[in-house]
Amino acid sequence: MSYLKNLVKATGNEFASVVEEGVQAADVSGYIDTGSYILNALLSGSIYDGLPNNKITALAGESATGKTFFALGMCKQFLDDNPDSAVIYFESESAITKDMIESRGIDSSRIVIVPVTTIQEFRTQSIKIVDQYIEDQSDMKMMFVLDSLGMLSTTKEMEDTAAGSETKDMTRAQLVKGAFRVLTLKLGKAGVPLVVTNHTYDEMGLFAKKVMGGGSGLKYAASSIVFLSKKKEKDGKDVIGNIIHCRNEKSRLTVEHKMVDVLLEYESGLDRYYGLLDLALKYGIFKKNGTRVELPDGTTQFGKTINNEPEKYFTKEVLELINEVAKKEFLYGIDNRADDSQESDSE
Repeated sequence: MSYLKNLVKATGNEFASVVEEGVQAADVSGYIDTGSYILNALLSGSIYDGLPNNKITALAGESATGKTFFALGMCKQFLDDNPDSAVIYFESESAITKDMIESRGIDSSRIVIVPVTTIQEFRTQSIKIVDQYIEDQSDMKMMFVLDSLGMLSTTKEMEDTAAGSETKDMTRAQLVKGAFRVLTLKLGKAGVPLVVTNHTYDEMGLFAKKVMGGGSGLKYAASSIVFLSKKKEKDGKDVIGNIIHCRNEKSRLTVEHKMVDVLLEYESGLDRYYGLLDLALKYGIFKKNGTRVELPDGTTQFGKTINNEPEKYFTKEVLELINEVAKKEFLYGIDNRADDSQESDSE
């Protein structure tokens, strides 16, 4: 063992290690609660976990699908759960204001907005910050956000525009790939998560499908890529928020192409319990009984009532049962098919 350690030291590679001692830049060092139990399960396989703590997670969708709202909600949850923490928010859309931050209950004294215009600016400034963070060996927990990758230009594109040229910069995809190639290992070693928002577009062909813009750089670097789409949620005639369809387009931790729905309310943000009812019904924890839902104690209630008063019906014991079936539903290596008899009960 000591010989292997000497070999590791001889490489001069700061990221190398004997696997028994942990793979510094690769092992998941913890998780960040997203604020939604079902979204946590989609990303990690547990309703209690969420975003991997030292990985890159991409939120991709069309305009106005809630990408920034999602990112800010995760920032709030991260800061609330970790009193000694901070967020570095790289912002390319000039959309984030102090009022927007504070109106969402986010501690504005612990979030730094870093405006970036080009990919080169983001790469240089993010690497400087993470290198300083590693060098300082600070106990403060850190989270990075890039909102959004799709709006970042390149130095050449800026220069061409200033000169009156409209030539497209064909090196943009390579610059994005290079930026994430350097950042991925550094963020992994530092234990710093990075949430990236990005745009999607329709790829034309025989079967049109949504694809993420910006080339393959983020696609390869991200541990998870979640595609977002939405529909309005109403309370009577009033629109109170959006139902966000979240599809796991890519994941190194959970089963890909799974989809869950989360409720993003305008006033209170992500609804923590929304989506659990469907999972509980699928696996027989709750059972359909006509127009009502039968609970584990044999009583029945309307599904809408359960969703409106979730703390009353999703008790600690029920949440533990749901967490066990979430592993079957979302994790690799576990039978992720509900028992036939349970599925028939929920129909």
